[in-house]
Amino acid sequence: MAEPHDLTALEQAAAIRRGELSSLELVEHHLRRVEALGDTVGAFVTVTADRARTAARAADALAAEERGPLHGVPTAIKDLTLTAGVRTTFGSAAFADFVPPVDADVVRLLADAGLVSLGKTTTSELGCSLYSEGLVAPPARNPWDLAYTAGGSSGGAAAAVAAGLVPVAQGSDGGGSLRIPAALCGLVGYKPSRGMVSGGPLGFGGFGLPVNGPIGRTVGDVAALLDVLARPVPGEPYLPPAAPAGGYLGVTRAARVSGPGRLRVGRFTTPMLADEPVHPDCVAAVDRAAALLTDAGHEVVDVPAPLGHEAWPLFETVWYALAVTPVPAGRDGDLLPLTRFLRERGEALGAARLMAALGELQAQVRRGVRRTAGCDLLLCPTLATPQAPVGAFAALEPAEDFDRQRRFSPYCAVFNVTGDPSVSLPVGRTADGLPVGVLLTGRYGDDATLLATAAQLEHRSDGWDQHPAIWRAADSANVNITSDVGRDRS
Repeated sequence: MAEPHDLTALEQAAAIRRGELSSLELVEHHLRRVEALGDTVGAFVTVTADRARTAARAADALAAEERGPLHGVPTAIKDLTLTAGVRTTFGSAAFADFVPPVDADVVRLLADAGLVSLGKTTTSELGCSLYSEGLVAPPARNPWDLAYTAGGSSGGAAAAVAAGLVPVAQGSDGGGSLRIPAALCGLVGYKPSRGMVSGGPLGFGGFGLPVNGPIGRTVGDVAALLDVLARPVPGEPYLPPAAPAGGYLGVTRAARVSGPGRLRVGRFTTPMLADEPVHPDCVAAVDRAAALLTDAGHEVVDVPAPLGHEAWPLFETVWYALAVTPVPAGRDGDLLPLTRFLRERGEALGAARLMAALGELQAQVRRGVRRTAGCDLLLCPTLATPQAPVGAFAALEPAEDFDRQRRFSPYCAVFNVTGDPSVSLPVGRTADGLPVGVLLTGRYGDDATLLATAAQLEHRSDGWDQHPAIWRAADSANVNITSDVGRDRS
């Protein structure tokens, strides 16, 4: 018999509308799972159980005609995201007791849509790494095999969704931080077009690289959460693309019937930010996606990678600068070695060097985009290697750690610079049954075509909502973190 967490986010909302479940019942069910498994998978920094119950009761009291497609559904908010009255640590011991006085716009939008947050999900310190292993929470582990990382910086969000602690979650992506965890954990991780989702009310926009977005088990759930988040907010620095009639959820539903029309898809596997061999499982996943797209009637052609690894020093300079965020006075010593390493180099940058790097990076991006201008979509691996063990990066010296990260993920960050919409889809599997993602990227502002194609791929793959063995675990005492507990695709 299906349990409430077996239902997708849209199915949970539908059960609420039909009166089969209440929001409070769903929240209590998922809170029990958080209590049993949250620390095991390292999903949460802070659980807000009482606030969630209060919000669920309010959701249940709202008139039926005022309820949206995800009304009453449990979710979670990344610990990089300001949440008024809730401890928000940014993944750092330096902010261990920080409680913001304001909500980020995306937190307000989630609440306005009737979603109920269960708490704040684990992230890397200040969002600086692609793994989530800090001092304020247990490391975010991959529910498919707890010896492996759930990634970062939205690692806790991915761990929570993949373990069935919430059906969908909010995250953010400044260089792959949604798509990397999604690839590792067998999920759909979506980076919207620049300007589509507000980054406010604070901050300068990070040169346009970071963007808030959804992570979920299905394309439909992700599209529904994107409809919640993609609301125009005055004062944002980038003009939002126009939303399609009927919303992004409507686009994905229509795509299962008629598809997005015949598209030209440019395929490449050459890493862009590192001269690194690509694991055969990552290439095989791209080949499978290309075959499915061809069978669907699309034209798949080989194209050169938009950028080469010679662009890395420019990206490196920008990321050094982004690491220089304010830290409470006297708390620098609480930062992790990698964070201190990045900040020291960022603080040593002069304005002239940073501006020159930004200018040259944009010039290279322009050339790269023009080389692939005849394509509607681009297809490549999400990562150069399918998985990485917990501790594989943090055990290294900071400079080596940072370099190993770009070799592990040499694709995603390019599309943060272009601003194009980009999604990781769980198309492949390793020989051991672990997830392997592929990256599908669309034209700037054309999120509708990208999501429609993703939904078509999902349909032709017979669905991606598969579950690790921990999905059925009764409590964390039954889980051995050194085992391959996640191999049952029940």
